[in-house]
Amino acid sequence: MKDLLSKDRESTTVQIAALVRDRDGILESAAMSASDDEHDPEGATVVYERAHIEAQLDRAQQHLVDLDEATERLARQTYGVCESCGRPIALARLKARPTTKTCIDCANRRR
Repeated sequence: MKDLLSKDRESTTVQIAALVRDRDGILESAAMSASDDEHDPEGATVVYERAHIEAQLDRAQQHLVDLDEATERLARQTYGVCESCGRPIALARLKARPTTKTCIDCANRRR
């Protein structure tokens, strides 16, 4: 699991860097343009693209935090233990969602 978390962290870091470049490119392009987003037909597209990238960036950054927390749980030897019921989390679930803190039964109850 340590390798899985490490690889996921590495790919998430790469994704964050790419999203930051994309966001910065949009901001730079918008700053160089003297257009008024409200009246520019392209303005809505730029605003949408920026919001979309910001949302992706927020999710990726949160995933990175979740990965770091999972790595800490692994070091404390509490990784793979459901925080709700204390039972082991199935390996298949951990492989599918390596940052999960709950077993499938407890996750279903929360819904």
